[in-house]
Amino acid sequence: MALPTITGVGRLTADPELRFTSASKAVASISLAFNARRLNPQTQQWEDGDVFYVRGTAWERLAENAAETLTKGMEVLVSGELRTERWEKDGQKHERTALMIRSIGPSLAFATAQVSKVTGSGNGAQGGVQQGARAPHGGSQTSRPQQPPADDPWATGTGTEPPF
Repeated sequence: MALPTITGVGRLTADPELRFTSASKAVASISLAFNARRLNPQTQQWEDGDVFYVRGTAWERLAENAAETLTKGMEVLVSGELRTERWEKDGQKHERTALMIRSIGPSLAFATAQVSKVTGSGNGAQGGVQQGARAPHGGSQTSRPQQPPADDPWATGTGTEPPF
């Protein structure tokens, strides 16, 4: 049976924590909160409902990009599989719901973003290093200009219209 998948809009409750395994694989822990905020029609005031807190985990290139891009308080769109983490500490068994993040990015509902294509090892969405610097809280991000791949038909600048 497949793990349940969640896709939703949440908020980061802390900056992503990036670390590396002994095999040099990047892993980021990302704390998220999803809440049921709604407008009360009688008072015209926003009311917070139930909150679902979950710790997400992102791996390799996604982990590095998330740690470089996201900060506490940002609204994000996230997708991944829910799972149960189990461990034992001091003789006590513990468990919690966790999210294996497959995709995460800033929500553009209340923010703007400057996107730059990542270059690096060609193994899909994993591995490699992003060219650019993490912006300080509230600052703007700057990055080195990047050359598009030679086989990118949209980067030719020929002025032709897309085929759709």
